[in-house]
Amino acid sequence: MLTDKAVRAATAKNKAYKLTDSRGLHLHISASGHKSWRFKYRFEKKERLLTLGTYPEVSLADAREKRDEAKRILRKGCDPRHATKRARLVGGSDSPKSFEDMAREWHALQIERWKPVHVKDVITSLERDIFPHLGSMPMAEIDKPLLLAVLRKIEGRGAIETARRIKQRVAAIYRYANAQGAQVENPAVDINEALKPLPPAKRYPALTDVETIRTMMGDIDRAGASPVNRLAARVLALTAQRPGMIRYMEWNDITGVDWAYANADSGSALWKVPAEKIKQELHLRSDEAFEHLVPLSAQSVETLRAVQWLTGRSPFVFPGARSGLKPISENAIGYLYNREGYKGRHVPHGWRSSFSTIMNEAAERELGNDVRLLADRMIIDLMLAHTPKGMSASELRYNRAAYMPRRRELAQRWADMIMEGSIPPAEIVDSPRR
Repeated sequence: MLTDKAVRAATAKNKAYKLTDSRGLHLHISASGHKSWRFKYRFEKKERLLTLGTYPEVSLADAREKRDEAKRILRKGCDPRHATKRARLVGGSDSPKSFEDMAREWHALQIERWKPVHVKDVITSLERDIFPHLGSMPMAEIDKPLLLAVLRKIEGRGAIETARRIKQRVAAIYRYANAQGAQVENPAVDINEALKPLPPAKRYPALTDVETIRTMMGDIDRAGASPVNRLAARVLALTAQRPGMIRYMEWNDITGVDWAYANADSGSALWKVPAEKIKQELHLRSDEAFEHLVPLSAQSVETLRAVQWLTGRSPFVFPGARSGLKPISENAIGYLYNREGYKGRHVPHGWRSSFSTIMNEAAERELGNDVRLLADRMIIDLMLAHTPKGMSASELRYNRAAYMPRRRELAQRWADMIMEGSIPPAEIVDSPRR
């Protein structure tokens, strides 16, 4: 057997040679004097040679440990060369990563497909609520009772929705780890029943009486505010879409309107909200975004024709006052409502409730128990970019453009209802501020 002294003393000769240790291990010395440890073994009835490292980086004791590990692999019926190749590709460390290490790896992988604000929100929530308690622990040591204890701390400060979002993020981190071969139990699976129930969905203040809505429309039309903001408020009411979608509406999103001729037929006017804008507005993190089609009533087209005279050179239909390259402020329409005395009575998002309540009640009065009532309810949901009850996400993907003739009828009927007695949009453009 070799000794450390013999290994150190070995020098180059005219040609390569080897010094044998034991159990297949030997030191190879090249003609240039380079020393490397090699292990000779038989696998599948063939002689193989595995290089274990160079001397002095790998000592005699280290080489013997590597040889013994190779023999253990052989006893399992595997070729040690494959294990060595795997270590080079995957990494040679078998020590388990901490939860924080794996979480940061997972988070870094999502950055390209998430919006910056969501990227920051996710890592901030983990740094604030999870890493201080679980970050340094190996993933295999985190079980359901431990995770629940941490989530209940979050619930304890009243952040019920936050606790559930963080639970979902922990679940995703474990799925990521297991996809890489960690083989650890996911403690975030099947624990919803142990968490506090979500509070009722937030209800936005909304007017649901047509006469009151007409009064409000008149108040906003004559308000002392920018014509762009007042016309944006009108289009928001007419389409009953989310306020953010109105803010980011672009002229290129509108089809079926001949802007050069005011009297041209606009019966096919359509606002196509691109999938990416829907994804942004609904805070979708997956690829399940969809193009949303909004049929435009005659009053909507008339309003857009009026505002085009003011903003037609901007990409946005309703740009901000300071820059035509940015949309109106997020709070512009809400402040307008508040100034006109509608604070606590109606908010920009409330038009969705107004439209849904009034149109569903009208359908119920007219159709009673007729099967067409179910169709109208589904169509109203589609118009609001909701997933109708009983319709899967995949069905929505294929049916989002369906029932367009009826959607146009309902859009026009809604516009006729709420715009009765309103002033022409051209007067809003021409009117000075009070």
